[in-house]
Amino acid sequence: MTLERLKTDILILGSGGAGLFAALHAHKANPDLDVTVATKGLLGKCGCTRMVQGGYNVALNPGDSVERHFMDTIEGGKWLPHQELAWTLVSTAVERVRELENEIGCFFDRNADGTLHGKAFAGQTFDRTVHKGDLTGIEIINRLMEQVWARPIRRLEEHRAVALIPAQDGALAGVLMIDIRTGAFRFVAAQAVLLATGGGPTMYRYHTPSGDKSMDGLAMALRAGLPLRDMEMVQFHPTGLLAGADTRMTGTVLEEGLRGAGGHLLNGAMHRFMGDYDENLERATRDVVSRAIHAEMKAARTSPHGGVYIKMSHLGPAKVAKEFKGMVDRCRDCGFDLAGGLVEVVPTAHYFMGGVICRADTATDWPGLFVAGEDASGMHGANRLGGNGVANSTVFGGIAGDVMPRWIAANPGHRAADEHVLDAELQRALHPFARKAGNLNDLREKLLDTMWDEVGVVRDRAGLDRGIAALDTIEAELLATGLADDGRAFNMTWHDWLNLRSLTEVSRVIALAARKRENSRGAHFRSDFPEPGDLPSSRFTVARQTAGGLDITEEPVQFTHVKPGETLLPDKFAAE
Repeated sequence: MTLERLKTDILILGSGGAGLFAALHAHKANPDLDVTVATKGLLGKCGCTRMVQGGYNVALNPGDSVERHFMDTIEGGKWLPHQELAWTLVSTAVERVRELENEIGCFFDRNADGTLHGKAFAGQTFDRTVHKGDLTGIEIINRLMEQVWARPIRRLEEHRAVALIPAQDGALAGVLMIDIRTGAFRFVAAQAVLLATGGGPTMYRYHTPSGDKSMDGLAMALRAGLPLRDMEMVQFHPTGLLAGADTRMTGTVLEEGLRGAGGHLLNGAMHRFMGDYDENLERATRDVVSRAIHAEMKAARTSPHGGVYIKMSHLGPAKVAKEFKGMVDRCRDCGFDLAGGLVEVVPTAHYFMGGVICRADTATDWPGLFVAGEDASGMHGANRLGGNGVANSTVFGGIAGDVMPRWIAANPGHRAADEHVLDAELQRALHPFARKAGNLNDLREKLLDTMWDEVGVVRDRAGLDRGIAALDTIEAELLATGLADDGRAFNMTWHDWLNLRSLTEVSRVIALAARKRENSRGAHFRSDFPEPGDLPSSRFTVARQTAGGLDITEEPVQFTHVKPGETLLPDKFAAE
């Protein structure tokens, strides 16, 4: 088999906010380095940053502060965040949003006095979410894309990463990839690699990311033996569009700003039910609202398609149409009138708080491997605040871009790949071509149902046990299922198979970590262990692939900035 070999200094896997920011910062830090961005789709046209609607959390205005943003993040994360990472996020966001405006060229909405407008988002004590209407991600990613195109940054578009390859001495040598357009394998040797493939919990029946998002980064990291943190923490956005089974629009997010602006959630009997669950009503955190909707669904108090309604018309149809044009247009495309009527919604798997353990400078346990964006973990803990996602990607992507050139200067040189591992990973990727073709769609449907029913919004030991057993069966069936070798160029059935393998592997880790955590924190709710447990002795889960299988352990949270029961805020804010 022919294996093409390329060489670069810095290889960035992913072209979302984290990947593109890293590329720009790395090029600025050392223009002599060869920087390559590899992406599964087209640069700037794929990934989750482009899909961001709501906005970018940043403490800019009088009355707000970095400390207040930090406390919202820690309390929203139920005291599980890595506090150094959370502090880096909220403090660097101030610098980064100025960079987005003044260097990248983004235009955000402003108040009459010229200051940046901050909209209301759930779970926050200040309206700090900077935005461009309700299409913030498109604004950010388009401007980043233009800046990357204007620089001598190499692009490997429609290239799928399938394995992180070590050198014989155990150091990182590079990444094995598939050129989707030709089906050819390429090994890209690199001095430093950034893992920024994004999350994408598309193993759930209702999900927001596009279908090409399949947790590949975490699957590769797991297989390489890297420790993964908080893997039970899957965030369900409360308001995914419920447009019926016959459209891929089902699951698409209707952004949090709708509830922040005063939108109401109604059950099938037209009762505004959030008052039955939380005093913050629709502005409660995402996990609380998702569980409330889930409870209404379980009690069969639902809309025709089995969800609930969101209602905005009481705010004035003209105002809603102006302030949420993107959402109104999206709903109209599916036959719904968001501005003047009712739209059916359902909790939808949206964001993954779990990921590779890293330090505040984005470095991992594997020298030469860095991680940013949704592949990283720790900064959000048990729950991500809306608006902290794109801030996270751009903050830590920029940091990675600053750090990698310095790391290369101190650790120069490419390392020869371990050819035995490289060959084994090639054979692993080719596995389905040696098996009889089967029905991948049936397996995908089984996975979607298993994760939604057994490892979803509300969990218990019996359901998790059933889910783990079902995942074992799904994986066995997948490994016995092949596909016709009708050519590998744009062979999307092959990539569907690879997607399913990554999703199944990560799904098992989610289920095992969820079974390990016998309390309820944020996005993880156990009906058989509904209490949060003792906050001062909080522990986070760590998953690691070993020779004996998956090992799930727990480690204590380090309260380096603030302890439960304390606050960094003056009393007048702490009382709010």
